[in-house]
Amino acid sequence: MTAVITERDRVLDALGAVRDPELDEPITTLGFVSTCVVSAAGDVVVRLRLPTYFCAPNFAFLMVADAYDAITALPWVRTADVALEDHFAAAQINAGISARAGFVDTFAGEAADELDELRRTFVRKSVLAGTDVVCRELVAAGIEPVGCRVGDVPASPALDRLLRRRAELGLPTGPDAPLLVDVATGAAIGPADAARHLGLARLTRTGIEANTGICRGMLRHRYAATGAGEEELG
Repeated sequence: MTAVITERDRVLDALGAVRDPELDEPITTLGFVSTCVVSAAGDVVVRLRLPTYFCAPNFAFLMVADAYDAITALPWVRTADVALEDHFAAAQINAGISARAGFVDTFAGEAADELDELRRTFVRKSVLAGTDVVCRELVAAGIEPVGCRVGDVPASPALDRLLRRRAELGLPTGPDAPLLVDVATGAAIGPADAARHLGLARLTRTGIEANTGICRGMLRHRYAATGAGEEELG
């Protein structure tokens, strides 16, 4: 029997494209969506939560803003009410998102710059971490990653994810592109620098995984209820 896809499912699917910038995981699978309610008329109410009361406001702002944008991009949505709860800067962030203000205007006198470069910094880290995952799979298969081109790498979810992150930065993704690239410039990493690059990639991955585990644990300790979307995604 074919499952019926509801508007709520579509909203949660859209929210699945919103990532915690530091952890590089969807806010749905992380449990950050506490509630998601969709009316028959297309009015959407979403509430977000974070592992601690003092989670960084810049990360929080990015996630709330991205969630609002993801929901309002659905053509059938009439209104979107997206808000952060249980956070020291929730009122300020929610007011800024509601007014469609940027980070600087939302935190007037406190923030000097918008968050575009911060976002790119964490995507670069995601590329490094993803490079390590792909390279570990290659090594396990008896393939030397140094000197590999993207087209030499067997298809896998890890490779797909890595190439999506590279595309976000405008880095080369074609089959002739080098697998190991400088995350700032896209230039190929030569054999002389490969060991250092792979070491940095490994450290970046382990750091992200460690932070993800800590955040998941703190969220479970703070909230007993499963997040909206977690039950569907397992």
